[in-house]
Amino acid sequence: MRTVYDVSDVRRTVETMIDRIAAAFPASSPLNIIGIRTRGEILAERLAQGLASRGFGHVGRGVLDITLYRDDLSEIGPNPVVRPTEIDIDIDAVPLLLVDDVLFTGRSIRAALDALSDFGRAGAIRLAVLVDRGGRELPIQADFVGLTLGDIPRDYRVNVRLSETDGRDEILVEPRT
Repeated sequence: MRTVYDVSDVRRTVETMIDRIAAAFPASSPLNIIGIRTRGEILAERLAQGLASRGFGHVGRGVLDITLYRDDLSEIGPNPVVRPTEIDIDIDAVPLLLVDDVLFTGRSIRAALDALSDFGRAGAIRLAVLVDRGGRELPIQADFVGLTLGDIPRDYRVNVRLSETDGRDEILVEPRT
């Protein structure tokens, strides 16, 4: 089992995702990209920039905080950190790309879908994740996956680090501590 993916692996993975997304949506039509805080937000920005460089001119951006929509809120602790959701775009009838860093059980994505419904009804919602580590508890599947890791034990975690928040780009597969 490979446990370390470096900056060049992350760059290549994101570029591949951009190519796949660009092939799936018409560049001349509007597209909204919403990232789930925190690293999904950063990945969404990278995807939006990559699509802009490929001729996508109508890309709306937003950021979604799902903290209060989680079904494990009681496990987070007595004072969960809730940061603002920033969706200042019209999502009604416009295709929406929801972006997160790691897809595991599917519960974060379910929470994000619940939260998005408070803002309108997108024309279609597609999911893009940097890493799909398997282990689903809900019937949720990503449309665009950068890296699929199917052999990760449940007692391990996949840590995505991005330069904007962590000082470097890397993906680490590590035992939970």
